[in-house]
Amino acid sequence: MSLLTHILGWPLLAALVLAFVPRNFRFLTRLVALAATFTSAALAVVMFVKFDTDAATDFQFVQILPWVKSLGISYHVGVDGLNVGLVLMGALVSFAACCCAWEIKEREKEFYILLLVMTGGILGAFASLDVFFLYFFHELALVPAFIMIGVWGRGEEKDYATFKITLYLSLGALLALIGLLALYLQMPEDKRTFDLVAMTAHFRAQGMDGSAQQFIFPLLLFGFGILVSLWPFHTWAPLAYGAAPTATAMLHAGVLKKFGLYGLIRIALPMMPEGAAMWMNCLALLCLGNILYCGLVAMKQKDLNLLIGNSSVAHMGFVFLGIASLNVLGITGAVLVMIAHGLLAALSFALSGYLYQQTKTLEMEKLGGLLRQMPFFGAALVMAAMAGCGLPGFANFAGEALIFFGAWTEFRVVTVIAAWGALVIGAVYMLRAVRSVLHGPLPQEWHVAKDVTTPWRRLPFALLLGALLLFGFFPALLTRKIEPVVKQIVKDARAVLKPAITAGVKN
Repeated sequence: MSLLTHILGWPLLAALVLAFVPRNFRFLTRLVALAATFTSAALAVVMFVKFDTDAATDFQFVQILPWVKSLGISYHVGVDGLNVGLVLMGALVSFAACCCAWEIKEREKEFYILLLVMTGGILGAFASLDVFFLYFFHELALVPAFIMIGVWGRGEEKDYATFKITLYLSLGALLALIGLLALYLQMPEDKRTFDLVAMTAHFRAQGMDGSAQQFIFPLLLFGFGILVSLWPFHTWAPLAYGAAPTATAMLHAGVLKKFGLYGLIRIALPMMPEGAAMWMNCLALLCLGNILYCGLVAMKQKDLNLLIGNSSVAHMGFVFLGIASLNVLGITGAVLVMIAHGLLAALSFALSGYLYQQTKTLEMEKLGGLLRQMPFFGAALVMAAMAGCGLPGFANFAGEALIFFGAWTEFRVVTVIAAWGALVIGAVYMLRAVRSVLHGPLPQEWHVAKDVTTPWRRLPFALLLGALLLFGFFPALLTRKIEPVVKQIVKDARAVLKPAITAGVKN
């Protein structure tokens, strides 16, 4: 059995076990969930260490089990340089999220079951090499998120947030499904399969009809784009994250939202390069909506969670810019930012969740002076803010630098505007949040706030910060794995894109 099957299987198995655990066994419920997510995280670290970087373009830890042969559906998992870091990031964030779920006091059994199902779905989506199971695992992870926000969410707008995220993400998933089914039907009837490796090899060798690409690619672009909160389809994200329980926000904003970006890089770009040629300029412009508009909205927020939510959407603009550049530097940086932002978003929402537990408010105007009262929390929040600003030493800096260098050769004006948005707007709202929450006089009511004192409580924050610093100081741990796969994608795409772009200019 593949190591990947164990990584995604332990949370799902634990969810099944918890279904038979009595409701009043609260400690056992938490222990089972923590043990399962810790096991997945530990195995993911082992997988990452054992991954052969010299063979990064080959799929490793592969397992194939035929399921519906007539339709070409099989359980097929494996990792190459593109998704090995995403699986690791997902497993680390899942364990950290489970550690932060102590705030849940009602219906704990049901919450932990949904959390474990969401974790298994997330890891399965990134590990799957079969399009059917890739989509299935994503939906398996998405449904619990809706339920957790609706049942355990907070704030007066939690019901509205639940309906909004359900409608938006259902629409995005539907568009992506139509595109994937249309892609499946483009295969020769006697060779039809959902196997991602076989589909990529076929379209790389035979190509796809240009009209089909022009129909399918925008379906995937906007279907996956809505799942990622591409502007202007982004408004569900800050609202949902502001209302979500801490663990749910950590998993969705940190990990699950990266599925759409992964789908674009893994499926859309390699199989439909001509379709990409038609939409990359548009994507480069739309990404400015994420970076500038959402950044300006973040500057106006008075609620810390809404600020973090809008910041998260703004950071997705950098990833879209890297994808739009369609070169090795840009896409390598995009994947690196996906991993870095996953760790950062989880850390940020974990910190805001802890703050809410201590103060029962996230309105920054009511806070202040907490650095003296909560030094560990304050230090972690400052580091998270600096990572969000792209400070050197954190993984975000390395990824954004690669994106800007890659995008400069393709979209110079867009790159300058995006860099201004990152350096100025991002710094303003992050530093403003730090000033409002941590500095100034300490209101009398916050003298009762307690810092994160025990090693167990500090573990999730230290784990996420440690990973951000590790990949920040040693980004080659990721880029050496990512780059060979990206080179192959760009080589195949550019071979088709150059004639297509030339023909478009002549016309």
